[in-house]
Amino acid sequence: MSRFINERKNNWQRLEDLLSILEASSLRGLSRTEVREFGELYRRAATDLAIARAETRDPKLVNYLNSLVIRAHGKIYRADTHGTSIIWQFFTKDFPQTFRKNINYMWIAFGVFAIFLVFGFVTTWINTDFTNFVGLTGVPEAARSDFKWWLSLNDSNQIGASFILTNNIKVSFYAFSLGVLLGVGALYEIGFFGAHVGSALAACYKINPPFGNALAGFMIGHGVLEISTVIFCGGAGMMIGYALVNPGDLPRIQAFKKKGMEAAKIVIGSACLLVIAGIIEGFLSPSDLPVWIKIGTGVSTGIAMYSYLFLVGTETKSEPPAIAGG
Repeated sequence: MSRFINERKNNWQRLEDLLSILEASSLRGLSRTEVREFGELYRRAATDLAIARAETRDPKLVNYLNSLVIRAHGKIYRADTHGTSIIWQFFTKDFPQTFRKNINYMWIAFGVFAIFLVFGFVTTWINTDFTNFVGLTGVPEAARSDFKWWLSLNDSNQIGASFILTNNIKVSFYAFSLGVLLGVGALYEIGFFGAHVGSALAACYKINPPFGNALAGFMIGHGVLEISTVIFCGGAGMMIGYALVNPGDLPRIQAFKKKGMEAAKIVIGSACLLVIAGIIEGFLSPSDLPVWIKIGTGVSTGIAMYSYLFLVGTETKSEPPAIAGG
């Protein structure tokens, strides 16, 4: 049986590689040659499964081949589904699973954001002119005159929510698209965003602490979702950039295609979360409701979002059998 495994393990590994690509796409994501190769490898794996069942009592080998064949079968024979089914699968499996698979990129993006948030806050506290460098011209004057510009959203919630949503999506899109510049562009956009937020808070708190409290009260309701999704898009941009720098065992174009599909899932899911953040920012955040309601909204939406991303769609996979020596 060890000879059987050694002769066929390369075919199984190649089928695993193709399946990993298909996790982020359909068969349309493969070239014609790869589709034919995928079908041939699937048929060989099915034959190997039959042989393993007949000639071995190794349950690990049988379970592994059974899982491999089932996964390949599902990709080949999965019928076209209705739009609602596709949407359901995206939100219950594809988005949270892809997020967890690429969590390291999200941690890097969060670290960059946090570092520049602190940098922007400290630098502005030392010299409020730093606000001009991060595009916040006029904020110090607003703090001095106690002009709460965000309250104008109360006069036209629908227009305000639409403007905010468009702006947030634009920032997120920049963070994602600049990742093509070998990931450096995404890091720049996330760092600038962090400095922007930190600088705004520092200027307001230094010049007029009650004004700073009012700004923080405005931000807290939607801020957890908004900042998180911008960070996610930055992480997705880094995924693409790193695939170009280090494609691993795949050809560079194939690695770019695979990570690009995964990154697109994260960006699409993040855009949906930004819709929720935009609605909160347009309707709840500028309202006269008590600040504790806004804090509760920010905390509860954050807990709900991260619980969803880390817990929904969890599943176990069969491990490949150990290859016997000799």
